[in-house]
Amino acid sequence: MAEGLAYNGSRPAPSRAELAYLRRGMHEPGGKLPLFDRRGQEISPEIIQTCITNGWAEHWFANPLKPDWLVCRLTLVGRNLVQQLRPENAVEN
Repeated sequence: MAEGLAYNGSRPAPSRAELAYLRRGMHEPGGKLPLFDRRGQEISPEIIQTCITNGWAEHWFANPLKPDWLVCRLTLVGRNLVQQLRPENAVEN
């Protein structure tokens, strides 16, 4: 693993909702992150933006039909975070 890519606690811990969002990209092609939760509700833009700000996710491409949607994918840092953290280690929302 390249230096600086592992989650070592130097970054803020994700909330449970953020970690659940990131986990959904683990088995998707290219690490694509969902736009909707498992109940069909839109993922909160605040969750997505926090994940981008912390380097766990990155904007992937613009959706020409829905330009306001943030189509994102996991970064290597986000992938490592998900692999290292258990849900009980996430912070409360």
